[in-house]
Amino acid sequence: MSYEVIAILMFSSMMLMLMTGQRVFGAIGAVGAIAAMALWGTGGFNIPFSSAMKLMKWYPLLTLPMFIFMGYILSESKIADDLYKMFHVWMGPIRGGLAIGTIGLMVLVSAMNGLSVAGMAIGATIALPELLRRGYDKRMVTGVVQAGSSLGILVPPSVVLVLYAMIARQPVGQLWLAGVFPGLMMAAMFILYIVIRCRLQPELGPALPHDERNIPLSEKLRLLRAGLLPIVIFAAMMVPFVNGWTSLVESSAIGAMTAFVAAMAKGRMSRAVLEVSVRQTLAISCMFMWIILAALSFGAVFDGLGAVRAIDNLFTDQLGLDPWMILVLMQLSFLLMGTFLDDTAMLVIVAPLYVPLVHALGFDLVWYGVLYTITTQIAYMTPPFGYNLFLMRAMAPPEISLRDIYGSIFPFVCVMLMALVLIMAFPEIALWLPDYVYGK
Repeated sequence: MSYEVIAILMFSSMMLMLMTGQRVFGAIGAVGAIAAMALWGTGGFNIPFSSAMKLMKWYPLLTLPMFIFMGYILSESKIADDLYKMFHVWMGPIRGGLAIGTIGLMVLVSAMNGLSVAGMAIGATIALPELLRRGYDKRMVTGVVQAGSSLGILVPPSVVLVLYAMIARQPVGQLWLAGVFPGLMMAAMFILYIVIRCRLQPELGPALPHDERNIPLSEKLRLLRAGLLPIVIFAAMMVPFVNGWTSLVESSAIGAMTAFVAAMAKGRMSRAVLEVSVRQTLAISCMFMWIILAALSFGAVFDGLGAVRAIDNLFTDQLGLDPWMILVLMQLSFLLMGTFLDDTAMLVIVAPLYVPLVHALGFDLVWYGVLYTITTQIAYMTPPFGYNLFLMRAMAPPEISLRDIYGSIFPFVCVMLMALVLIMAFPEIALWLPDYVYGK
């Protein structure tokens, strides 16, 4: 049996196990371990074992629990609620202002947590009911929450980019910095769409009534101070890292400690908040470690078969495809898989194939990591089985139907596709900041 046939059997076996509802790390890790033993006998045990040791020795992985803990502390202590009150007061007088404030809230929540699910939960429970009560169009604001939550895996500290960094063997710090400008650019494009749409159709996002805008300046400044606290925490964490004063792991520890102290200073650090934060941090960190371990084991076997070289030869030599055509086909496959898989599952499934192929084609793997995160988030929001669509259905008020949710996302998907094309055409959007910081 040729190595190409073995590689196809491995890939199809993994997909079959995933379709039967097996856990991602179990399906991928089992196929990798069984294939290793079948190919190389008892010596094949060394492949998953060496992958486990590689994972345990990967020092930047310590950032994962730190940032997750920071996010849960800020979320559970209701500091995120202060953010929305600030945006409500300062942006309310503008047409569509609360929707614009929701995008700002999502950007800051992303910087606090690094998970799109957290942004979705906060947006659906805090922002969405208030927007509907203020007379905003339900389809537009549903799309706003979903689009804003997509920034969670792009704006640092992105937990998914930590996973990509481990699998692609790229520096986490460079990937996070590469996500800054694309994330802010997408947020600005969302805001621009909201401003234009509400100017053309004012009934979609009415401004706050005058009596509600008549708030003393002292109260506005108080809310501004409370809402800016997460920005101060983020700055305390990222400024030393960007300037080279601390390592990535040290910065993550500063962020977690600063969030903890801030919650205590505001009198919101109860035993319940601490217990929930620690439990959720442990659960999510362990989940990601198992997934990384399984992906490394599967990828080691896949690389050992030479499957990547065979596929590279198929596309470039036999089919004569241009490298950019191959890259576009990869992105289209992510869009397809995103209709029924989450971002971590997609990455783990295709990383053994795509990451070495992208490198062989001469593309930058840090830049490709940004393309991957944007494409998977587009896939998350694409019917019929987009992951974010069903999360929104579970969290949205009863008056918002699944049809409303489906109809809400198309303008924002178009905006995200425009952002993806811009970053593909101008890689410097993603690469300038990491090149500047690490080139100093």
